Amino acid sequence: RAGEQDPNVSVILETLTQHGQQQIMAQRFIPEISAGDKRILLVDGEPMPYALARIPSQGERRGNLAAGGRAEGVELSERDRWICQQVAPKLKESGLLFVGLDVIGDYLTEINVTSPTCIRQLDEMFGLDIGGKLMDCIEEKLATRE
Repeated sequence: RAGEQDPNVSVILETLTQHGQQQIMAQRFIPEISAGDKRILLVDGEPMPYALARIPSQGERRGNLAAGGRAEGVELSERDRWICQQVAPKLKESGLLFVGLDVIGDYLTEINVTSPTCIRQLDEMFGLDIGGKLMDCIEEKLATRE
């Protein structure tokens, strides 16, 4: 974590970009990460009623389950629903049936379109059948194409 006034920012950027030869992506530090990031799953633009909060382990900033984060099921907040409403039309327009949104605090930080995870955990915690909902959606889309 480096601030704008950190005297080492230029050295850090030179190292990370291999002196401007490699692209990188950085994001502003969001302090709410200590409460975890939320994975919100959408099927055809409709959010599932619960998200999976991935809470970082002690002394860690990453909430990834593979990095030792703890999973906790949570209801979507009003802000979460608003975020979903903002992006859903574009996702549907792009033909993206199954998407995972990552939210930290009030901020959308990532849109996962290739392999959204956390289905099993949410299904187990809340008795959902997210895979079934996705398959129903696919069948419906195929039936209307015929």
